[in-house]
Amino acid sequence: MVHRSTVLKPRVLLFALLLLASLGDARLPRTRRLSADTVEETYDKYYSYVDLTARLQSLAQKYSHIANVSSIGRSVEGRELWVVRVTIDPNADSPGKPKFKYVGNMHGDETVSRQVLVYLVEYLLTKYGEDPRITELVNTTDIYIMPSMNPDGFEKSREGDCSGDSGGRSNARNMDLNRSFPDQYDGTTARREDIPEVMAVIRWIQEKKFVLSGNLHGGTVVASYPFDDSASHQRQGRYSPSEDDTLFRYLALVYSQNHPVMKTGQPNCPDAQEETFKDGITNGAQWYDVSGGMQDYNYLYGNCLEITMELSCCKYPPAAELRNEWDLNRESLLAYMEQVHIGVRGYVTEATSGAALTNVSIIVAGIRHNLTTGKYGDYYRLLLPGTYNITAVAPGYISMTFYSVQVTEGEATELNFTLAPVPSAATGHNTPTFSTPSTTSNPLITTTTSSSPDSSQTRMVPSTGNKNSPPLLPPEDQAIQPQEFRHHNYADMELFLRNYNSEFPSIAHLYSIGRSVEDRELYVMAISGNPTVHDHGEPEFKYVANMHGNEVVGRELLLNLIEYLCRNYGTDPEVTQLINNTRIHIMPSMNPDGYEAAIEGDVRSYKGRNNSNNFDLNRNFPDQFFTITEPRQPETIAVMNWLKSIPFVLSANLHGGSLVVNYPYDDDKEGTIQYSQSPDDKVFQQVSRAYSQENPLMHNGHPCEDLYPDEYFVDGVTNGANWYNVPGGMQDWNYLNTNCFEVTIELGCVKYPMAKDLPKYWEQNRRALLQFIHQVHTGIKGTVSDSRDGTGIPNATISVVEIDHNISTAHTGDYWRLLVPDTYTITASAHGYIPVTIYASVSKDRVEVVDFRLTRLHSDPGQSQKGPQPTQNPSEKEFQSLIKDLSLGPGLEQLVKSTATENSFRYRRYKELSAFLRGLTLNFPKITSLHTLGQSVEFRTIWALEISNKPREAESSEPKIRFVAGIHGNAPVGTELLLEFAAFLCINYGKNPVITRLINETRIVIVPSINPDGREQAVEKQCTSTQGLTNAHGKDLDTDFFGNASQRVAEAQPETRAMMDLILEKGYTLSVALDGGSLVATYPYDKPVQSVENEGTLKYLAGVYANNHPKMHLGTTACSSNGQMGNIPDGVIRAAERQSHMGSMKDFSVDFGHCPEITVYTGCCLFPPAEQLATLWAENKAALLSMLLEVHKGVRGVVRDRSGQPIVGAIVVLNGGVRVFSMEGGYFHALLAPGSHSIEAVADGYQQQRQEVMVSSFEAAISIIIELDMDNSIFGLPREFVVASAAASMTALVVTACIIWCVCAAKSNHQKDGFHRLRQHRDDYEDEIRLTSMGSKKSLLAHEFQDESESEEETLYANKI
Repeated sequence: MVHRSTVLKPRVLLFALLLLASLGDARLPRTRRLSADTVEETYDKYYSYVDLTARLQSLAQKYSHIANVSSIGRSVEGRELWVVRVTIDPNADSPGKPKFKYVGNMHGDETVSRQVLVYLVEYLLTKYGEDPRITELVNTTDIYIMPSMNPDGFEKSREGDCSGDSGGRSNARNMDLNRSFPDQYDGTTARREDIPEVMAVIRWIQEKKFVLSGNLHGGTVVASYPFDDSASHQRQGRYSPSEDDTLFRYLALVYSQNHPVMKTGQPNCPDAQEETFKDGITNGAQWYDVSGGMQDYNYLYGNCLEITMELSCCKYPPAAELRNEWDLNRESLLAYMEQVHIGVRGYVTEATSGAALTNVSIIVAGIRHNLTTGKYGDYYRLLLPGTYNITAVAPGYISMTFYSVQVTEGEATELNFTLAPVPSAATGHNTPTFSTPSTTSNPLITTTTSSSPDSSQTRMVPSTGNKNSPPLLPPEDQAIQPQEFRHHNYADMELFLRNYNSEFPSIAHLYSIGRSVEDRELYVMAISGNPTVHDHGEPEFKYVANMHGNEVVGRELLLNLIEYLCRNYGTDPEVTQLINNTRIHIMPSMNPDGYEAAIEGDVRSYKGRNNSNNFDLNRNFPDQFFTITEPRQPETIAVMNWLKSIPFVLSANLHGGSLVVNYPYDDDKEGTIQYSQSPDDKVFQQVSRAYSQENPLMHNGHPCEDLYPDEYFVDGVTNGANWYNVPGGMQDWNYLNTNCFEVTIELGCVKYPMAKDLPKYWEQNRRALLQFIHQVHTGIKGTVSDSRDGTGIPNATISVVEIDHNISTAHTGDYWRLLVPDTYTITASAHGYIPVTIYASVSKDRVEVVDFRLTRLHSDPGQSQKGPQPTQNPSEKEFQSLIKDLSLGPGLEQLVKSTATENSFRYRRYKELSAFLRGLTLNFPKITSLHTLGQSVEFRTIWALEISNKPREAESSEPKIRFVAGIHGNAPVGTELLLEFAAFLCINYGKNPVITRLINETRIVIVPSINPDGREQAVEKQCTSTQGLTNAHGKDLDTDFFGNASQRVAEAQPETRAMMDLILEKGYTLSVALDGGSLVATYPYDKPVQSVENEGTLKYLAGVYANNHPKMHLGTTACSSNGQMGNIPDGVIRAAERQSHMGSMKDFSVDFGHCPEITVYTGCCLFPPAEQLATLWAENKAALLSMLLEVHKGVRGVVRDRSGQPIVGAIVVLNGGVRVFSMEGGYFHALLAPGSHSIEAVADGYQQQRQEVMVSSFEAAISIIIELDMDNSIFGLPREFVVASAAASMTALVVTACIIWCVCAAKSNHQKDGFHRLRQHRDDYEDEIRLTSMGSKKSLLAHEFQDESESEEETLYANKI
């Protein structure tokens, strides 16, 4: 305290002096005065996250005309990743200004950059309008500055820690962010959920298309440039140059030579005094190898050149040194930013309309590194002074080249390209045309157009000034052709694919979609500018070959194609534009087992055709007309799952045995040979001819005259069923079950030709293979987005009038719809949105962009136009965002991958199960609570485990979900899955933020074994045995749940009674029961009923589980053990259609517990070997987690009166049928299928209220408030009218009574003399009354057994309706 007071007094005096000075100068103008809440920079302290946030927001508010602040994402611990944008009109995105960025504090304990970038922001803002240099820079540049990429690490670091011992370098998941980007040699090594900071920056880079960037670090003083690693990963001393190595050296020198210390090359760092850098720069890999660095990612994948600047020897120097660090770096920071304006810049536009062309490749001859145009057709290509040949390439356009472009020092040369559409063959000619392109640096440029068989290109050459001299034409481009032709067995093919994956990591990515019967990988090579992920707006294309193992030409052609694409990328314009604008997936062999059995030279035999189980894979897919009874093969299942996971647009299946392109449909309902037309028959004919007409033999239509002399195909194409019927074919399944259009291409008459003949097959098909890929860029494409926030809408439907085939949008709202040239009426629709219909004209050989912006049906989701609006705190909004992220795209899949737990699966008998549950409560006491529901016949306890952040407290505002298993003791898989699920949740609580949040927001009740007695009797490895199915009394418990006593013929079993009591607790939002013996999800009812209330929601919930199961959603289980054969659409069926019976648990849950319950059958075998449990867990893990997400959807809210008091026990009626009840606090929650729903609330003494809500499949529950007015009606009439009428009636009654009394009083004297006669006959009178009353007893007995079964709740609802 003494020390603090001694410091305080001088500060008070200093403040007083400053205050007087400021008052004295109040009349003087100031050019650098900050707002009242913005403190003048002192350069003597570090900003915490809170301070940094306030500082940036204050600056952005003060200088809002040239700055704004926004977040690009959040760190692991939820801190915002702030970015300040500095430019003219910072809230708009306008063309003409190159985008520049600085990123600091990537390593949390390297802190100088964090402060220096804040100082830079303030310097730019305060000097704007005052300093001409700064004004020019801000006016002409779009500047983005991120002071801290790792705010979590910074908070952990400690001032004065020069070597980083405090541990703040990495993020909160202990991930080094500068080792976590996709690497050109190692690919992606970090899990996305562990590096949210990196994922946010990647999205930012991809979205903005930055031109130049700097990444600021600490630990020495040097500027480092790409590449940061090499293929050998030699630790030090290996120079790894990029294609722009000279340019990078120049850029690094710009920074170093303007830094007084860095330019010396001698940092003199205490811990490495011998370390020097010539001119203060170094190649990253030569210094030391860094795999997964950000600067390499920017260059290879982001259109952006980036270097890394190390600013200080001490990573976290004392704050007193900050002023000096700012002075050392200020000029370097500014000079480096100015380099964004060197080289060549311009626009690429369409010749006929003048429209901007996006994603056009800008190719500089001699530099194998291209960039692409932005959304305004603008590009900025940094180049050093010199002479260059520059080409613009776009699909469907004649490429244009400027030759001998002079780039001078200073401002960029402007070079604008105008691309003309490729002319049709009928109008093509070789006549030169001349024009003057727009250029500011070299106006004397003319154009000539030349045609070649392979490409059309406009070539720009400088004029010599002599009009008689011919234009200077460069030599024709020569594509690199495959050099080696041979048959590749599996091992050879695998090495080939791995080699190209390693040699071309920036454009090639090898992955497997599954394994064959004999455990061979089903390899796929993805080739694209960003091959590992789906880029928004980029179509997905695939080739599949060798489906029949002895048809091998396609296998070899696809290996040739991989070589051709990889080796010609960057030099051949056609290949370059295809790869830059398409994600091409190539599967050389779908049937590697069959190939190994086939024999070279086979012309037409069947050896090796089928897979190792001897099934024809092209007869193994579900069929629209016939039931395929053969068991689904692993190769088929793998392909079906693959097609469901990627939004493929176009595909070809390569076969052999003829020479023709065969298109859908492959069969018809009669099974006869006749034309079977699909709704898109014209499209299929167009894409088929695109291939056949490029094959010099195929289009003639006479494929195999020696083998099949009578076969003829017009133009070399045919409808499948018109050739011969193929039920269960892959191409039809593609078209009917996905967005993908697929054809089957027969490549030659000989199935397994000799190796010496392979070169001719390549020559005949190479142009056709490329031309077919081009077809994916025809028709229309676009994005369906929400008009309110611009986010993409997944699973929206794109329909075309008069074409009975819809396609749906991908996860980010993008779509592609193949169409032939014509004008169409196209509609985009989605649940909860108003459909939008527009007209679109489709031209040949190019794709038309048609975007849709849909408006929600209600201005506020879930709310009608009247009534109170619920308020949301930031935590609720964050949780809603989490639910949406997990429901869309790969969110759930990433969660599954990031939460793997060590486990040793085995079956547990009752004692071990009980001990396991007790162990969970002992190890995780804060989130678990174990309850006993009752005992079985043999006195075994039926356990219920609750998992929640407050397991012993009732929280009616949280949804409550029930997982149950073991109702049949002979099917114990569900029991083991739920035990593992419970352990999985507990172990990941507090470690995985998603699991932690889900547990905090949900009450989870797990009943692993309802029938422990039956489980003790069951025998392992018995797939069909009924031993253990019933309880100890021989009763099937799933036929013992009856709510009405009149339906029950015997007392409920103790196990049944225990579960009924649990179900009747109410408050449950969803229940999931696990059983065995099939592979299907069922929904109520088990009892035979004509209709099911709320069937859409019940079926939807079962579908959610099935869709997240890798096999179930395919609907083709073929359980021969129980007679389940053929197709079950989407793997979902109403329970009664599977096996109808009374007294089921799910029916009781729906009817009496008012909780939807689905039953999931986890596999064909009732009691499989324990070795299979790990696989079963892997198959069901995502589906079980999806139920935790689903329970947070639908509609939730509060029922209250006008005073705000909650109404408990109100009936909430869904769509006029299903009812739920408000709980403590008036809360209610109901699950509903996506779409529009009616919600009614009814309570005794209140007026009925109704609202309309829209429910989404991927958003958290709609929140509503229902306020009820007091019911002022009596007998359906207004209360005031009834009261007045009653008062009038009472008055009339009193008056009448008075009149009667007066009349009676007047007559009383006349009646007295006769009264004695009445008394004389009293005994006779009483006898008469007694006899009369005996006759009335029959009428009393007639009402004794009147039906009064209708509940009070039903009576109330009936009266209200």
